[in-house]
Amino acid sequence: MTSASVPAVTGKKPLALGFGIVIVALYIFLLAPLVTIIGASFTAGQLIEFPPQGLSLRWYEEFLSRQDLVDGLFMSLRIGAITAVVTTVIAMMAALAGQAISGRIGGWFQLGMTLPLLVPELLTAVGLLFFLYKIGLGKTVLGLQIGHILMSFPYAYVSISAALRQVPASLEEASASLGANGWQTFRLVILPLVRPGLAMGGIFAFINSFDLYTISLLLKPLGGNTLPLALFDFLTYEFKPTAAAAATLSIILAIIGVALVQKLVGLQRAF
Repeated sequence: MTSASVPAVTGKKPLALGFGIVIVALYIFLLAPLVTIIGASFTAGQLIEFPPQGLSLRWYEEFLSRQDLVDGLFMSLRIGAITAVVTTVIAMMAALAGQAISGRIGGWFQLGMTLPLLVPELLTAVGLLFFLYKIGLGKTVLGLQIGHILMSFPYAYVSISAALRQVPASLEEASASLGANGWQTFRLVILPLVRPGLAMGGIFAFINSFDLYTISLLLKPLGGNTLPLALFDFLTYEFKPTAAAAATLSIILAIIGVALVQKLVGLQRAF
């Protein structure tokens, strides 16, 4: 090593150390709220606080005893599951169509598919509320389901489109040359290759649906609440760790989703 290269190597060490500090700080910033809310859910005290005053499962028991929160949880799970399935199917078809469209029209098509991400959720919710009332679905479970599908669709579409772009066109040509029709090519060649994207798209759609607040607030059926709405109503009058227990259950659901992706397709292939 020459003397001129020694300062360059030495100069890289502070830079690498600086990047390491930034990454650690970013992880702390992202994980600190999760650790705080999980710890607060196990407190033996009467208020949401961290560190917890002792350890107790009483707030999980209270959550399960609150019918409004349990009903909100089941409604969120049901709507989220339907949203994940329907959105994944529609997003798959849209991604195939987008791959077949090229040029400027293809760019506009891609923009249209991600439009719900660009328009403020409140404006989308208000417009959808008026539209659903026009067709007789205002303040119904079906109307709320449509809103969740609409807002979750871009997440699945982006994931599936990215997976489709990684499939070489030569594989489709080879499949056709061997006598396979379009459905056989899709089922036996394309679908297995994009399965990680489908899994991630479904997980993203479910998580987004589970956390939607504004759309749910305006479109919710009479007498029905999703979990975020039920939690907001609860915290309006009570500031108990029951809310932290509900939030912890939501975190556990997200972890289960990631574990399923790892089990079924592997996180390396999904990303």
